[in-house]
Amino acid sequence: MISQETIQQIVSRIDIIEIISSFMKLKKRGTNYIGLCPFHNEKSPSFTVSPSKEIYKCFGCGRSGNTISFLMEHEKYSYVEALRWLAAKYNVEIEETETSPEFKEQQQVSDSLYIINKFAQQFFTEVLFNTDEGNNAGLSYLKERGFREEIIKKFELGYNPEARDTFAKVATNAQFNESLLQKSGLVVARENGLQDNYRGRIIFPIHNQTGKIAGFGARLIRNNDKAPKYINTPENEIYVKSKILYGSYFARQAIDKADECLLVEGYTDVLALHQAGIENAVASGGTSLTPDQLRLIKKYTQNLTILYDGDNAGIKAALRGLDLALEEGLNVQLVLLPNQEDPDSYINKNGVAAFNAFIKENKKDFILFQLEHALKDAGDDTNKRSHAVNQVAETISKINKAEEFTKQQDYIHKTAQLLNIDESGLHNLVNKYIREKLTKDEKRLLNNEKIFQEPGREINDFPEADIDALELFNKDEYNERAVVRCLIEFGLKEWEPGKTVADYLLYECIDDDLITNKGLLKIIDTYKSWYEQKLEPTAKNFLYSENLEMSRMVVSLIEFPYEISPNWLNTYEVPVPTREDNFKEEIISTLSYLELKKLKKLIEQNQKELEVTSSPERQILLIQTHVRLKDLETKITRDIGAVILK
Repeated sequence: MISQETIQQIVSRIDIIEIISSFMKLKKRGTNYIGLCPFHNEKSPSFTVSPSKEIYKCFGCGRSGNTISFLMEHEKYSYVEALRWLAAKYNVEIEETETSPEFKEQQQVSDSLYIINKFAQQFFTEVLFNTDEGNNAGLSYLKERGFREEIIKKFELGYNPEARDTFAKVATNAQFNESLLQKSGLVVARENGLQDNYRGRIIFPIHNQTGKIAGFGARLIRNNDKAPKYINTPENEIYVKSKILYGSYFARQAIDKADECLLVEGYTDVLALHQAGIENAVASGGTSLTPDQLRLIKKYTQNLTILYDGDNAGIKAALRGLDLALEEGLNVQLVLLPNQEDPDSYINKNGVAAFNAFIKENKKDFILFQLEHALKDAGDDTNKRSHAVNQVAETISKINKAEEFTKQQDYIHKTAQLLNIDESGLHNLVNKYIREKLTKDEKRLLNNEKIFQEPGREINDFPEADIDALELFNKDEYNERAVVRCLIEFGLKEWEPGKTVADYLLYECIDDDLITNKGLLKIIDTYKSWYEQKLEPTAKNFLYSENLEMSRMVVSLIEFPYEISPNWLNTYEVPVPTREDNFKEEIISTLSYLELKKLKKLIEQNQKELEVTSSPERQILLIQTHVRLKDLETKITRDIGAVILK
């Protein structure tokens, strides 16, 4: 496990705005920042980030949390993976406590592969620029293709020599583990030792979202009919082809700014577009689009434009990813380049201005293109035309989110016109596919419910469950939460000379019997422990606790700050007091409600004893106690302006 000292170093450097804005677009509004929620589809921004409280909250879907929970939700990281990501970003050296041998071994393998890949990239780049073979074979080839040195260096391209084991010798001399070198795909084992796997090839490093090199693509530049044109890194602990888009690390900010992602097929297409100043381009690496790749695009934009060759292979490759893209809620358009051109060759022949003009004039709606292509292929064949109708109806059924209803209806209308068929009939066909999908989903949910019925398994075993949602409707617990919130937010403030709010609340006011929620008691106990150890029990330390249940509860406790309109002071010239200004009044009011709760319990206990006691003397004493308790209750309610419901 990562040591507490390391965690504290990481937490102290976190800037929630910097982290979240690297994954999505945020706009400043007052003291907070807003954007379109990355966790659900919305057109009006309701995702709000508070830099002062270091939390985010979506007022549309209810998701909330801190920087670490954002990385866990958005990137699907574990808590430890999120910490490692942040440590790498802020250059914090990780110290680890005792961990399981399996986890430690896996982490060591991943770290070692990243180190090997970086070493290899530096070697290949050095060979490309500073050796005769690299210059004559690799660099000359790239320059003939029109690539300038700045783009070659930006993407860290390289060259692997023709000799049998040049890199293998350098790597083994550098004391790299032979089995890890083989796992990286850079070398292969033969009878006479390790050999280079990418001999005589241009090397394209493939960067992950943090900029680390996860793998390589290697292009053959000599004529060899037997050898494949491209070789890619085999899948391992750090390289999973279906989760990576080539160039995404360099394109992410441009995609965000342009609010559009251009998807091409090859590495050189990405290089050519970036060199031309079109930096919102990524490549699928010649494979069919996967859900993970589409989600990667969706982090930055809802708009995907696919640029593929106009031949049948390009069309089929484009169509394969259509349904998946629609299910992810992306707006997909297609541009087919003419005469078997690719973006690289088109730009070199016609220039950037002509390329941009062609893209603008030839964007086609993906669904309508699918239909036109299917009808053209079908000709007069009735069975093929029927298949085309069913295919496009199934595709339209993928657009089934409530906020996309208008889009779905528009597609049905346009498709019916193109097919010259009854619109209501097509509508029924689309609904049929929607019902079939719902039936499948219901069956899957029923199967999942069986998990919850396993003997001895509790709801709390599932950390993603929002265990606090219903508790907010409990008025007693609302008051318990309020007093714990005061402790967290104001605990280190001065209550009176020589005494903090924490001293007052922990040692004079809060009794364990007043707090019924075990999660809140855990927070109080943790606060008290930290406070007595002279540690700072701030909201930030709770937010980034490795106890995720406690962290989630603290996020739900901290109020999202209300903001005063910037025109208020200009119009009315009246300053509005904040919670910070009135924290003592808030604490007194909150404690009064807890005192009422305690009085209510005493009154109920007193009443129960009165009902069963037979001693006249005891009855008189209990009646007097009842009167006294009711007087106290009335006084407190009068002081706080509350009404007691009988």
